[in-house]
Amino acid sequence: MTTLRTAGLTLVAMLAFAANSVLCRVALRNTTIDPASFTVIRLLSGAVMLALLIHLRGGRPGRSGNWGSALALFTYAAGFSFAYVSLPTGAGALLLFAAVQATMILTGLARGERLHARQAVGLVLAFGGLIYLLLPGLSAPPLGGAALMIGAGVAWGVYSLRGRGIRDPLAATGGNFLRTVPMALALGIFASGTVRVDGTGALYAVLSGALASGAGYAIWYSALAGLAATSAATVQLSVPVIAALGGVLVLGEALSIRLVVSSVTILGGVALVLLKRR
Repeated sequence: MTTLRTAGLTLVAMLAFAANSVLCRVALRNTTIDPASFTVIRLLSGAVMLALLIHLRGGRPGRSGNWGSALALFTYAAGFSFAYVSLPTGAGALLLFAAVQATMILTGLARGERLHARQAVGLVLAFGGLIYLLLPGLSAPPLGGAALMIGAGVAWGVYSLRGRGIRDPLAATGGNFLRTVPMALALGIFASGTVRVDGTGALYAVLSGALASGAGYAIWYSALAGLAATSAATVQLSVPVIAALGGVLVLGEALSIRLVVSSVTILGGVALVLLKRR
């Protein structure tokens, strides 16, 4: 794979990942759709798109994946949607990313991995930035929404850890999305008393599921063929920044000093950890 093609695929994938945050926030703020309905439509659309991609490749959807990973995926998607009822786009993406990386790094430490001095400094910086972001103040994100997004990030971190070493990530992700369908339908039934769906909100949810999630994951897997492991981890540092800019441009959200300082501290700290990992 050429360097230019890898760079192009990587850019599109990062834009797709950031678009999930923007689409969810736009839908929940500017339309009448509720977070449970957004989650249901997003997961169903993602399952359909991935099943189609697997079928076009000559595979059979649903042959890979497992229920444990599907549960982690569903927990992430539901927490993500409910968190964005109150969180600004950039702060939500930053909390999600920080929680994902913290989960994976701390799991590695628990399994016996050791940090070099620079990595230890990076870990302290990242957690310090997260604490600063959540400190009470006029620009601090709502605590309830922050807790939901951190929970979503932990679930996504668990999902990522469970997927390590899978030979066919696209097939596994497609199978996991298909297994979330009954969970999503159960959520829809449980929240039936508060269901509100309009055409525009449903369209945003379909775009989030089919394109930003389903197609986005497929593009990312193609990009991974030309990326070193460290580069693949580090390039994802751009996602919260892109999402924050999307929130400013699309939703007119304020880019607070607290968010900027927290972003630099958290992303810089995580970069120090990732760039030294083996």
